[in-house]
Amino acid sequence: MDNQEYLNQISTTSRPINAKKNKTGKWYTSKFFIIGVVFVVALIVLAIIGALIRGGTEGNKSRVYTLSAHISYDMDVINQYQGLVKSSILRSDSASLYNVLSNTSRDLAIYTESAYGEDDPSRVLSESKTNDLELARDGLLAELFDAKINGTLDIIYARKLVLEISLLMSEEQQIYNNTSNEDLINMLQLSYNSLKNLYDKINGFSES
Repeated sequence: MDNQEYLNQISTTSRPINAKKNKTGKWYTSKFFIIGVVFVVALIVLAIIGALIRGGTEGNKSRVYTLSAHISYDMDVINQYQGLVKSSILRSDSASLYNVLSNTSRDLAIYTESAYGEDDPSRVLSESKTNDLELARDGLLAELFDAKINGTLDIIYARKLVLEISLLMSEEQQIYNNTSNEDLINMLQLSYNSLKNLYDKINGFSES
């Protein structure tokens, strides 16, 4: 037996029978790495859920203040033109609408003061949103002024009231669909039902 064969024999006989090769695992199969990935994914999911909740809450807050401002502007319009309407029936329906809007405005002010600490929409809404609402109100006033000059105030006034009621009902529905506050839900239901009743009445108005 030469020296090389002797060394090979020693190497073979000295190795443990069940010895396994020492393998180094890949880094992405590490238990700690997998746990870390799961933790990071969980944090991301929680952050997304939190953002969605905050976004929904802030979105509804803006809707509530927008509705409040819209009601206020419609009440301004009614104040200016209700007394100029010739039809006693339309004046009566307009007065009923004003009362509904007044009650809703009062209830919204109480709610926003309690929920958000501020009851004045002008101090909460963005300047662009406030400008949009004011432009819509001024445009409505301009149309009613032209109708008065042209002798068509009653029919135009009725049409505009129907449109405004429809818009307010849509805004209330959006808020209703995005809140779980029982006080706000009850308030919106009462206002919506009253507006729907007036919508049906004024929508059927005819000068004849």
